[in-house]
Amino acid sequence: PYLRQLTQESGETANLGIRDDGMAVFLAQSESPQMMRMITRLGSRAPLHASGVGKALLAWLPDREVERILQARGLNRVTENTLDTPSRLREGLAEIRRQGYACDREEHAIGLNCVAASIHDQHGNPLAAISVSGPVARIPESRLAELGGLVGRAAREITTQIGGRLPSPDERG
Repeated sequence: PYLRQLTQESGETANLGIRDDGMAVFLAQSESPQMMRMITRLGSRAPLHASGVGKALLAWLPDREVERILQARGLNRVTENTLDTPSRLREGLAEIRRQGYACDREEHAIGLNCVAASIHDQHGNPLAAISVSGPVARIPESRLAELGGLVGRAAREITTQIGGRLPSPDERG
C-alpha cells in the first residue's frame, strides 16, 4: 500500500529494493500511470553506488561494510553522472544521512532521476529502501526535495510499522 500511495501522490513509479551480494535488488513496484515512465523488472539488480535505492541503503551501513562492498564491487561508471570515486561517494552518503533521502541524478540511466529512503530494523540497520523514479522532464532538480519528503515519510512510517528504529545521522551499524 505504501508504494501505491507514493505513486498516487507523486504520479511516478515507486519501487522497493533490498541489498543482496553488494547489489540493489528490486522486489516490488507500483507503476506510474504516465505514458512515459520508469519500469524496473522485478528481480533486476543495480549497483549500490549508482542507484537511489542502493545509495539509501549504503548510507546507513557501517564504514567497514561500505569498504568491503567497494572492494568487492568497485565503483564502475554506469553513466557519466555515476559517483565513481570513493571520495565523491562518501560525500554523497554523508549528504544522504543529513537530509534523510538519496537522489540518483541520472547516475543509473540518462534521463531518469530517482529519490529513495531506507527502511530500518529495530537496531537502526537498513533493511530495504523505497524510491520514486521518473523522467527528468517530470522529476527535475527542483522537485527532488519534495519527493524526498514523500519517500522519507513513507520509509519512516514503514520503519515504525515493523518495529524498526530510525538511526541518527551519525549512527551507523
